[in-house]
Amino acid sequence: MARIYPLFSSSKGNCTYIGTKSEGILIDDGVSYAKLKKGLEANGLSADSIRAVFITHEHSDHTKGLSMLTKKNKVTVYAQSYTLELLCDSGCIHGDCEEIKDSVEICGMTVSCFNTMHDTKESCGYKITFEDGKSCAVCTDLGKVTDEVYNGLMGTDAVVLEANYDVEMLRNGPYPYYLKTRIFSNNGHLSNLESGKFAAKLVEGGTTQIILGHLSQDNNTPEIAQATVEQQLLPFKRNTDYILNVAPVETEGFFVAF
Repeated sequence: MARIYPLFSSSKGNCTYIGTKSEGILIDDGVSYAKLKKGLEANGLSADSIRAVFITHEHSDHTKGLSMLTKKNKVTVYAQSYTLELLCDSGCIHGDCEEIKDSVEICGMTVSCFNTMHDTKESCGYKITFEDGKSCAVCTDLGKVTDEVYNGLMGTDAVVLEANYDVEMLRNGPYPYYLKTRIFSNNGHLSNLESGKFAAKLVEGGTTQIILGHLSQDNNTPEIAQATVEQQLLPFKRNTDYILNVAPVETEGFFVAF
């Protein structure tokens, strides 16, 4: 049975393991090798089970562990062309790497990407389809739900979906104006409210597992994020029509099976 392990999820570092106990992939690697191993071990996993890493974009909270991981383990790094070029030029990859265009077949999974709007030249989310037809997706770091994002996620069984900030907390918080403007923009991050609106469309389309990810530790809380998203999901019933969780900043052995 395939599982999603959201090992790390915050502006300090992001990394999700998808697969089985014996083999799987990472979506991003934004933590140190020591933290990654500790997080995997907390879930009964091993770094030797990682067959590939799929990078969403080049920001350090998604890539800073990549150099050591590719030195220590034989894994292939996949990313879009511009992102891959940046990672190679900066010496982040020690080993095999490949541009992802349409899809990649690996570990009994089909991995495809879709573009997202973020404050980088190139950014994407990933959809993973399993041999039994079930599917999941990881989609964070986006300021707007575009048609491509909608089409990429619709019909998936489980989604790690960004709910970065509470609007009032960000508006009234200590961040400088330029940073607030960046986060609020279409190339910034998704608010709890917008995440909830999109989650409602996903649940209507058949998604049963929603994992809120990439929560700001300054402009959000798990409680506020869940309450806001749950309100947007009415009249669907939590734990009947869908299951809602929050990806932890650092894993505590949490996973979703489907």
